[in-house]
Amino acid sequence: MNSFQVYQLKLKSMFFKNYCYIIMDTATKQTAIVDPAWELDTIELLLNKINADLVMILLTHSHFDHVNLVNPLLKKYNPQVVMSAKEIDYYKFACNNLMPIAHDDLLTVGDTKIKCLLTPGHTAGSACFLLSDCLFTGDTIFIEGCGMCDANGGNPAEMYNSIQLIKNTVSPDVLIYPAHSYGKAPGYPLNYLLKENIYFQIDKREHFIAFRMRKNQNNLFTFY
Repeated sequence: MNSFQVYQLKLKSMFFKNYCYIIMDTATKQTAIVDPAWELDTIELLLNKINADLVMILLTHSHFDHVNLVNPLLKKYNPQVVMSAKEIDYYKFACNNLMPIAHDDLLTVGDTKIKCLLTPGHTAGSACFLLSDCLFTGDTIFIEGCGMCDANGGNPAEMYNSIQLIKNTVSPDVLIYPAHSYGKAPGYPLNYLLKENIYFQIDKREHFIAFRMRKNQNNLFTFY
């Protein structure tokens, strides 16, 4: 039985639709939130409903649609804010209570252990957060694909390496919780992605780069 419970929120602003996740340690009520964005009232309503003690914000990367509620939550709850050191350094991200993390660092929220995986590609220092049976992936991987690699700091070769890392180190039974959906609900096991997500099936780096960076891709921001 898990030491934690995951709550999922779908939050919106104009054409953006983001998934935000609340991880509550069941023994202590200590709680972490992943990539808080857009709807502060919705987030606070859930935090109050479950009587959460918000102690940590986990940031997969620094894009605005993943971090725009950091300061309001800091002001009210004063949690630690976690982001990879590489992401902080590259984009000069700053806020109060900021804690840089590196690959394989372990965090604790109550009795719940969270492993940090450095997974660059979408941004220079993107990270994923691994618990016993779930992986929070931000924009690194989606159920249906992987993040764009053509913005500042993005790199398709690093995205290829990050996907290989996930393939080789994460159990196929682990459930995947990305920040966006292109039609599939969050929570599919990695085993599904290994069979159905084309980016997990390309074995040669040069083929991966060519396919990820192909021209005339459509519906990149058609989120569900």
